[in-house]
Amino acid sequence: MRLKFAAPLALAAVALTSIATPALSEEVNLYSTRQESLIRPILDEFEKDTGIKVNVVFAKSGMLERLKSEGMNSPADAVLTVDISRIAAHEKAGVLQPIESEKLNANIPSHYRDPNGEWYGLSARSRVLFYSKDRVKPSELSTYEDLADPKWKGRICVRSSSNAYNQSLLASIVVHDGVEAAEKWAQGIRDNLARKPQGGDRDQIKAVAAGECDIAIANTYYYGAMQNSDDATQIEATEKVALFWPNQDGRGAHFNISGAAVTKAAKNKDAAIKLIEYLSDTKAQEFYASTNYEFPVKPGVKLDETVESWGEYKADEVGLDKVADAQAEAVMIFDRVGWR
Repeated sequence: MRLKFAAPLALAAVALTSIATPALSEEVNLYSTRQESLIRPILDEFEKDTGIKVNVVFAKSGMLERLKSEGMNSPADAVLTVDISRIAAHEKAGVLQPIESEKLNANIPSHYRDPNGEWYGLSARSRVLFYSKDRVKPSELSTYEDLADPKWKGRICVRSSSNAYNQSLLASIVVHDGVEAAEKWAQGIRDNLARKPQGGDRDQIKAVAAGECDIAIANTYYYGAMQNSDDATQIEATEKVALFWPNQDGRGAHFNISGAAVTKAAKNKDAAIKLIEYLSDTKAQEFYASTNYEFPVKPGVKLDETVESWGEYKADEVGLDKVADAQAEAVMIFDRVGWR
């Protein structure tokens, strides 16, 4: 069942009636902010392998607000979303419940899951540096912190501070370096911008290729998608830009997750747990890796060839629950320094 997200609450009753209609002997109702094309194939595999029907509401935005308004009457058994800030927001809003699963604990490293079992990371992506092959030598690059150095003045492109990916990156710097140092970093990046923050991550990479800036901060999977795009201009842009893994002599590059959780209102809790366990196992992890150029969270799963071509890297293993706790501070820092 493929339902479009109904933003007006007046339409909710229609969606609730539809989503609750059983098709097989067992079912699970999922709310997801992930694109349908990215997850529907693996959900179909889950149905074939388990006999459990997955009914999905695909929502670009407003999922948390909907869950809060529905309360314990919500039909949703599980949620699937991206970025630790969004997952943690569901936890803080009290719409999730903790679960216990030996399989999830075995498949997912501790820094990619909630210590209390309220959410679990299912795939990872890193926010790294992209530089012009013509204008920047990789030996000039080192850490996220170094980008605040005046030597990069007028040379950096990055998207808005309202973006969750930037907020999580800054939150990780708060965790590692403290509030004062994180604010100094944010101010330094703002002072070094080549242009006003605008567009998405692909736009930052394109801007480097076009000579508008020399360095961009962006998520890895956008670069992978551009490298394998049907659009020749995107491929051409990636040929002028290289990926750099920062902080390799220290904590490692910042990684974030897409993740899942069981709702507090779940009527099909056991089926919801089975779904999340399935998504954490090898078949689904390989699917994430090959479809969206993400990193599997389960150790030992093979990387996609494109991802593997980016070279060896050291990943920051700080607990993402700590990054989530620093999120509000990161937002205030962005506001104070005027990074818009």
